Amino acid sequence: MTDSARLDPGTPEPTAEELTAASAVFGDRLGLARGFVTHLASSGIERGLLGPREVPRLWGRHVLNCAVVAELMDADASVVDVGSGAGLPGLAIAIARPDLHLDLVEPLERRVIWLKEVVHDLALDNVTVHRARAEEMVGTLHGDYVTARAVSALSTLAGWTIPLTRAGGQVLAIKGRSAGEEIDKARKVIRKLGGGTAEIVTVGADVLEEPTTVVRIPVRPA
Repeated sequence: MTDSARLDPGTPEPTAEELTAASAVFGDRLGLARGFVTHLASSGIERGLLGPREVPRLWGRHVLNCAVVAELMDADASVVDVGSGAGLPGLAIAIARPDLHLDLVEPLERRVIWLKEVVHDLALDNVTVHRARAEEMVGTLHGDYVTARAVSALSTLAGWTIPLTRAGGQVLAIKGRSAGEEIDKARKVIRKLGGGTAEIVTVGADVLEEPTTVVRIPVRPA
């Protein structure tokens, strides 16, 4: 890790509760999670990947909120993260689970440059970054899991994620309180694309004050 990712006075420290959760989620890779937060709080803000008001909430609302999604993933699985942006959830999952291989798909060049810098700086050898739109990677990338956070409504997101999911795999979309409504609106699209019955699951309840809400869509075997 280079000096740019080391802790500095501007790096937000987790609260006591967040530190307990982070220790449980990241284990001996907690230092890498701190390095990631340092990048988010510095160059991530400077380059407009996140707003400055998010700095005090980086641990709880962003990094931990994303990392716990890995609870839903089998060992040694492949993951495609669509619209990776600031590495959420892709980099958070990659740090928490070094056994997984993450392909991060992001169309905007400035975000891709930043993601590659962070991956290099933290020496995350289980991550590959692709500059592309999700639909451009169909037939090239397939994941056992396909993840997304704050990318689009589920009715649109299904068209970007299901074609990238292996038969028998799952789409895992981090959503908020509107998850149930989004599922209702997307049922026909999901079925047409080969998705099964979407369900809402929560993860991180044992470590987070506010568990993460995930819409899980199984992709039917061909």
